[in-house]
Amino acid sequence: MTQAYTLERIAPIVGGVLLAAGPHTPILYLLQDSRRVIHPDTSLFFALCTARRDGHDFIRDAYKAGVRQFVVGRPVPLETIPGAGVLLVEDPLKALGDLAAWHRSRFQLPVIGITGSNGKTIVKEWLYQLLQDTYTIVRSPRSYNSQIGVPLSVWQIRPEDTLGIFEAGISQPGEMKRLEQIIRPTYGILTNIGAAHDEGFDSRRSKLREKLRLFAETRWLIYHQDDPMIQEEVSTQTHLRLFSWSRKDPNATLYIRHVEARAGKTTFNAVYKGGEVETTIPFTDEASIENALHCWSLLLLLDVPRDMTQLQPVAMRLELKQAIHHCTLINDSYSADLDSLYIALDFLTQQHQHPRKTVILSDLLETGLPERTVFEAVAGALRQRQVDRLIGVGPGIERARHLFDEVPKRLFYDSTDAFIKDYPALTFRDESILLKGARSFAFERISRLLELQAHQTILEIDLEAMAHNLQAHRNRLHPGTRIMAMVKAFSYGSGSYEIANLLQFQKVDYLAVAYADEGVHLRNSGVTLPIMVMNPETSAFETLVQHHLEPELFSFTILKTFRDYLEEEGIQRYPIHIKLDTGMHRLGFNPSETEALARLLEKDAALEVKSVFSHLAASEDPAEDDFTRLQAARFLEGCRTLQAALPYPFLKHLDNTAGILRHPDFQFDMVRLGIGLYGVDGTGTLPLQEVSTLRTNIAQIRRLEPGETVGYNRRGRIEQPSLVATVRIGYADGYPRRLGNGKGWMLVRGRLAPTIGSIAMDMAMLDITDIEGVEEGDDVVVFGNGLSVSEVARWADTIPYEILTGVSQRVRRVYFEQ
Repeated sequence: MTQAYTLERIAPIVGGVLLAAGPHTPILYLLQDSRRVIHPDTSLFFALCTARRDGHDFIRDAYKAGVRQFVVGRPVPLETIPGAGVLLVEDPLKALGDLAAWHRSRFQLPVIGITGSNGKTIVKEWLYQLLQDTYTIVRSPRSYNSQIGVPLSVWQIRPEDTLGIFEAGISQPGEMKRLEQIIRPTYGILTNIGAAHDEGFDSRRSKLREKLRLFAETRWLIYHQDDPMIQEEVSTQTHLRLFSWSRKDPNATLYIRHVEARAGKTTFNAVYKGGEVETTIPFTDEASIENALHCWSLLLLLDVPRDMTQLQPVAMRLELKQAIHHCTLINDSYSADLDSLYIALDFLTQQHQHPRKTVILSDLLETGLPERTVFEAVAGALRQRQVDRLIGVGPGIERARHLFDEVPKRLFYDSTDAFIKDYPALTFRDESILLKGARSFAFERISRLLELQAHQTILEIDLEAMAHNLQAHRNRLHPGTRIMAMVKAFSYGSGSYEIANLLQFQKVDYLAVAYADEGVHLRNSGVTLPIMVMNPETSAFETLVQHHLEPELFSFTILKTFRDYLEEEGIQRYPIHIKLDTGMHRLGFNPSETEALARLLEKDAALEVKSVFSHLAASEDPAEDDFTRLQAARFLEGCRTLQAALPYPFLKHLDNTAGILRHPDFQFDMVRLGIGLYGVDGTGTLPLQEVSTLRTNIAQIRRLEPGETVGYNRRGRIEQPSLVATVRIGYADGYPRRLGNGKGWMLVRGRLAPTIGSIAMDMAMLDITDIEGVEEGDDVVVFGNGLSVSEVARWADTIPYEILTGVSQRVRRVYFEQ
């Protein structure tokens, strides 16, 4: 953008009245969902009103998330959002479109506009795959093709973009004119005309005419002329230059005279401009063939030769996942129309993993048909696919419950909340489950619920001890040095949100988790601190963004994959953390790669580097101090290379727990505090308190005579009259099996009792012969509170990390303060 947008500047563009000036900060992002706030300081929230949601109801939520600039359709009480800028307009949706249209008018780049009934998203994504090496492309995220999605897509255009690719979808007359004013395509592609959204138009021909309005000022239109109605209507568009492709008419611009499908590929032999041309795609289905021919036509029109055998499948929204109790889950909770329901039901029918089929279905909100008509069609589809159980969610489907009498089992709820409340009483086992619903029903909340198991083994966590350990390390930091607290692996076995909430209260600066699921759990528990995810998986990218989690990127593969995802979603300046490999040789960019990494990040608008870091291999070992210093030198050199390329500063962090104490010169901007929080000090220089105590109790005591044996394989042999206590802990709880047969000890009445026999899955046996007064039900300390976890780790020939993180999730956590 050559000139920054401010609320004052936007007001005349959208015909608004400024009710409050606000912070005067530049506006870079447009927002209409208070749950997806990423850059609050530079976002403008539009309070859009739909049939089910009033955006004004979510202004406070956006404000709490940090947003301070709003476009509203009615006056709002300014005292509830002090300091915010508020622009009053007649219609926030129209204002969103007007702003996007104005923004589009400032750029002269060529734009490809795509419309049609099916295939828009795949054609768009394939064109991106084919043209990204030639152009800097801005495109619609996902299938953002609606009256809301198109403005959000077009707003992404930047001065450096050299090509735009945008979808346009409509559901009723009059919508396409508005989208044309926003997109203003140079080249047009009409994919096809089908049944989608027929209900919104008098006829399919009238729907086609509405779609053609997208090309009112278009230079070229690409279309398939073998559809007689399309050919007839397009021929009336005298202002257009037409590029037609056909498998029937030799007079078409591109005449496909031979198609051969073999070995998973399809080869086209065609005539173009009087000469023979040929291409091959890695697909054989008819939909892919049609979509690919649209793409090939554009390549020929632009005179851009490309190898189309490199086309990759476009991930569709319908997902198949493993679920609880040996179930399979088909998750299609993204759209709510009859066509997509039929597709999902067909997919459900194709799954033969389970004999029973369950459908969890919300009201269908995108049909435009009368409610009864919709649910009569749904009932027929369920009957045809022999669905065994229907769980309906929503007032509409509940009103229509009488239409589903032929489904053997039926349950209905008026809301998602009601379903979730009743979830514990429901049974899902050995069945295929289709989850199908409109976005507004938030079916993502229908998630697996964990059953609390009664178990008398507990892990006690002393929160005061953790606060003490945090302060002990803080006292050793240079002024201004920040702390990233490691809460991965269920906070080293101690719990997740309970520990994170304590650290948030104690004002650490960052949290770090291993996987996105851990971060989601923290977010759902009210943790608002920045969270770095150290092992971001490609399947979790949407989860990362939805919950404002910041990934560690350690290779070009993961960096480029995440960047591609952000571009697809239309997200810019997403916070990331770069890991350099300085000698650990586990994860990270090699020193030889930093120059190329710098060049890549320098031009990347999708990513914003929040920190650069590396991992010390042996910071606790004096014998490896020279290597530690070498790692620091390599790290600083990599940081200098990256900082020279980036126009903004980033945090540098290298020291871990031992490094804080032994290598204070390497504390830099931030340190990562891990095992030291939990009371384990490998340097012996701090007065730390152990945080965790794992305790169980005695289930039974028995007297055994010489010659008898204890446990599996009779490995525990009794040499003299003995008392043996069976305690409620085993290797399934995280007590190492290698600590059996006298190698491990536990505290009983303050005295050490050795194990006897092999450790079983749920039980272990102790020799308590020499301990007086022991009774069944007595407390047993496995580690902590008099028996250091470090000592237990030494017996097990391992490190405290493994013992702490190995404590099973079935062991109940109890948190306390003295």
